[in-house]
Amino acid sequence: MTRIFRNIHAFSRIKIKVMETKFASNRMISILALYDLQTGYFIRALEGISNKDTHKRLDTKANHIAWLTGSLVQQRYDIANRLGIKRTQSADDLFKDNKGIQDDVQYPPLENFKKDWEKISPTLRDALASVTDKQLDEVIEMSPEFSMSSYELICFCTYREANCIGQIALWRRLLGYAAMNYM
Repeated sequence: MTRIFRNIHAFSRIKIKVMETKFASNRMISILALYDLQTGYFIRALEGISNKDTHKRLDTKANHIAWLTGSLVQQRYDIANRLGIKRTQSADDLFKDNKGIQDDVQYPPLENFKKDWEKISPTLRDALASVTDKQLDEVIEMSPEFSMSSYELICFCTYREANCIGQIALWRRLLGYAAMNYM
């Protein structure tokens, strides 16, 4: 029960931060609350994981921690670019254009990804708070048969962040690490 109360307290701090934010679109209020939570959860999910363990797949074809981490960092940079912030992560070549996991690649250490995450996260947060309804309604042609609005893409990416952080948290346990600390 104590753990639940600590998690509620952490969420209350996020809620206060979100309430103090000025939004150009009210649609971004809940998205930014999740963004703030996931910004910290990402770093906590990676705490203490050795670089030798980041490429382990335990005889599966599952995406390993190194790829999941770099992919999430890439996603934040891609959204930032879509919102006019022209930056790239240090491992852009390994992840650009939604590149999947490559079996024969040694991905960078987690510290590199954490640094890139910490560089883009505050800038992207400001951009997400400033995005207008008109920008959110812009249609993105994903392929000849598929399009979505910028808002739908941001919603999907927010969901995907939570999903990937959960996968990293599961890898922690499968590799013998302590459970992810949510505080």
